[in-house]
Amino acid sequence: MGTVTAAAARLRRRAHTAGPGPDAGISTIEIVILAPLLILFILVLVAFGQLVDGRGALDGAARDAARAGSLQGERDAADRAALEAATNDLQGICEGTVHMTTDGTNWTAQGGRYAVQLSCTVRGLAVVGLDIPTTMSSQFAAPLDPYRRYE
Repeated sequence: MGTVTAAAARLRRRAHTAGPGPDAGISTIEIVILAPLLILFILVLVAFGQLVDGRGALDGAARDAARAGSLQGERDAADRAALEAATNDLQGICEGTVHMTTDGTNWTAQGGRYAVQLSCTVRGLAVVGLDIPTTMSSQFAAPLDPYRRYE
């Protein structure tokens, strides 16, 4: 029995001093390959998050612009107020200018509505290095204020 124990001890010693096994360094290769893929995945998530944020901001700006325009007494003042509200809401979200179109609301009759359509280029995928311009648009309509003076 003593020889078996001594032989087992020699085998154990050889296993510990023989050096690295055949799969040594595999975890290093896995990290080198997976780390850039993981970082790219996170950047893509951030880019799509910015697109979602841009969509929400554009919808909110269209709502605010339509409401600001519907409170005015005349068409020119409504367009100025709507564009100002949209531009203020979209600072830091859109690249370049905000484009706005409105409908032909009859300002002399009650029961009308003021509709606004906004469009702009959102930065989105430029974070990942993909220089793909993403133009989004949104529209909203608000009823004209029934308590304003009709002239």
